[in-house]
Amino acid sequence: MALNTVDFVNALIENNYTHLCVVPCSFAKNVINEAINNDSIEYLPAASEAVACSIAAGLKMAGKNPIVIVQSSGLTNMASCITSLLKPYDVTFPILTSWRTYKEGDSEIQHQHLATELPTLIAAYGYQQHILDNQDLDNAISQINDCNKTHTICVIKKDSFDKVKLKNEHVLDLSAYTPRSKFLTLLNEKFKGKNVLFIGTTGNAAREMYSFMPDTNNFYMAGNMGGALSVGFGAAKAGRKVIICGGDAEFVMHMGGLTTAGRYADEVDLTYILFDNEQNKSTGGQNTYQGHLDYIEIAKSSGFSSSGDIIKTVGDFESTIKDINGLKFIHVKCNIDDETPRPPIDVVKVREFNNG
Repeated sequence: MALNTVDFVNALIENNYTHLCVVPCSFAKNVINEAINNDSIEYLPAASEAVACSIAAGLKMAGKNPIVIVQSSGLTNMASCITSLLKPYDVTFPILTSWRTYKEGDSEIQHQHLATELPTLIAAYGYQQHILDNQDLDNAISQINDCNKTHTICVIKKDSFDKVKLKNEHVLDLSAYTPRSKFLTLLNEKFKGKNVLFIGTTGNAAREMYSFMPDTNNFYMAGNMGGALSVGFGAAKAGRKVIICGGDAEFVMHMGGLTTAGRYADEVDLTYILFDNEQNKSTGGQNTYQGHLDYIEIAKSSGFSSSGDIIKTVGDFESTIKDINGLKFIHVKCNIDDETPRPPIDVVKVREFNNG
């Protein structure tokens, strides 16, 4: 049994909650969908969990009633905001976090630690916790109201909400773009057997690399969203030729990685390919709402070189990657592919990069 999602969101509205500050999680995708569908509460997607938490603090101190929704791995990104702002200033609002599970041998190793230690983390922040009641709506709202008044975090278990589809006006149409698999297949053909290190960001980018780039030297980063560029920069600073396969959601999460890498443009051989499908595909396909961003200009102003053109076809992509050296940025607009298998644990859990 799960909570009726529409009733749940309407109950939040009736209890005067005004904003959902969110970094998407698949456990909460139905709540997110209903918030997007419902004009009576504002869905406010954030670049990172720390940003979501800080926005919510500003909203609360300005007289609004926000709720933060994140996944358990992202709760760690909120540490500084929680411990150095919310606690000492005694600012409270509901924080809802998923509790991701882990089974031995699973390749989703980013969830292994918090699968057992999430309560310990919450306690270390100085917070209490509720497990959100997914059987009784009134009690669930009571728990959230308690979190609004006290330093308490509400934990969401899987399948706590029933299914809600986005209204048609909120569904992305990417049919004009080429699926990412076509670009990855081309990378596999060009760099097969070469001493180039590919790093895939967490989510579908890394999964699809495993399926469509079997002949390249790949590192599949299962967690640490937003950190692929910085991991790649570290490897490039150590002398490796590196190509990052990133996404639009992870691009904004830790943009300090761009400015840091840009400082060493003359010292590294690092290419950052942004595969932009306009959504958080692996957590439910929510729109990233980043159409206002010029990724190329952001990268260029951070120190990366770029042709300045958004790549939309395989032919243009092939021309662009013919000769890539130095610190480069490539923006590719792409469609989504059918879900691909996660890479197995033996190819994910590595401590050193292969030499090709």
